[in-house]
Amino acid sequence: MKDLALLAVDTAKAKGASYADARLIESRMEHIGTKNGKVGSYETSENTGFGVRVVAGGSWGFASSDDFSRESVQATAARAVETALASSKLQDKKLVLAPVKAHVATWNTPFEKDPFTVPLEEKLSFLFKVDEALRKVKGLAIAECSMGFEREKQLFASTEGSVIEQELLSSGAGMVALAVGEGDVQRRSFPSSEGHFASGGYEIVERLKLLENAERTAEEAVALLSADECPSGKKDIILDGAQLCLQIHESIGHPSELDRVLGTEANYAGTSYLKLDQHKKLRLGSEFVSIVADSTLPGGLATVGFDDEGVPAQKWNLVQDGLFVGYLTSRETADVCGDKNSRGCMRADGWNRIPLVRMTNIGLAPGTWTLDDLIADTKDGIFMLTNRSWSIDQMRYNFQFSTEIAWEIKNGKTGRMLKNPNYQGISTEFWNSCDAVCNDAHWFPWGIINCGKGQPGQIAKMSHGSAPARFRQVNVGVAK
Repeated sequence: MKDLALLAVDTAKAKGASYADARLIESRMEHIGTKNGKVGSYETSENTGFGVRVVAGGSWGFASSDDFSRESVQATAARAVETALASSKLQDKKLVLAPVKAHVATWNTPFEKDPFTVPLEEKLSFLFKVDEALRKVKGLAIAECSMGFEREKQLFASTEGSVIEQELLSSGAGMVALAVGEGDVQRRSFPSSEGHFASGGYEIVERLKLLENAERTAEEAVALLSADECPSGKKDIILDGAQLCLQIHESIGHPSELDRVLGTEANYAGTSYLKLDQHKKLRLGSEFVSIVADSTLPGGLATVGFDDEGVPAQKWNLVQDGLFVGYLTSRETADVCGDKNSRGCMRADGWNRIPLVRMTNIGLAPGTWTLDDLIADTKDGIFMLTNRSWSIDQMRYNFQFSTEIAWEIKNGKTGRMLKNPNYQGISTEFWNSCDAVCNDAHWFPWGIINCGKGQPGQIAKMSHGSAPARFRQVNVGVAK
């Protein structure tokens, strides 16, 4: 495979490319689901192919194939160069790539138990036990449990001398309980709305404690049917880590992708409120808000040794003590914001997609509070947990989120359960209203497994570390 990758980049060079890289990818996936005591879904797949990306005439070209014959590799590389030269006729500015050292390296996701060696019978037996525990609760309508695994073997080679082999492995599981009443459906999930996924092996599933939390999860779903509606008005709110994960993703992560800022994502996924003239000037959040990007985070879904341009994994700040200080960049965009080198954010969804600027693992740095002390310090508020739905504008500026469940806080104590909790805001105002973040004992890297971007569409995975945090005087409920 290494010889074929080198053949691809050498062919592209001979055809006139000033730069070329090749990515050979072999992927395997398994997803298992149960529903009300029966197998609800089972999917498994394997996929292999390669993509060649080139710069010729100052423009990008890309081509891919699943035919690994020498003739196909050479023809694919030549087609990538032809595409780049055709594109260069419409190019008003030739692209320049930030430098990167040549790396000859191997990197693998650490894991303890290979999920693809665990028998299917054992996986199903575990899911059925969780399913049964959920359905023991009287009044529950639907119980769903699932687990999934993905392995990707990559080989990257470039005309700059890099030859990098990586093996990435992710695993996870979750459960959902649905209760149905008169004109009402309530949902509770665990550990989060989509389960929890991380880089690693089957040990991740074993550590989630699904069985231990099944009964409580189902009981809360049923109890929500008779709970009071979330009140309307301005309230102090505390968001749990699982909800804050999506808040970080949508209102800070996506706007920090520099290709959005430059407008190349405007058609599909919108642009960004974090314009270049606000870099290192905008007070995005309060002094308690520091957002860290980290593609070296242990267990992170976007944790790699190198990105899909051969740039090493790294850690840096997007927001430092409230000040917006960094972007997610590629080799092509790094110099636009004053960086000499790429931050290593280029990733592609498989061999037949060109790499895009994607979020790496992004987290809110922990503060000093315990959750008990934070609740005790809140006079009139709402504690919201687990995302249920979300909406945000194309600039990632105005948003609305709803969660599965909430508890009212009065005079420092949690009280009645609330259903259909939701909150609205403007990204910069919201993050500036943050006045407390819980400590590292509460901090956890929550996984996102279905982030969409690009045309043709691509899916990426990443983790967002967060601990519960408080936001002052936020609009909640349905406006009267």
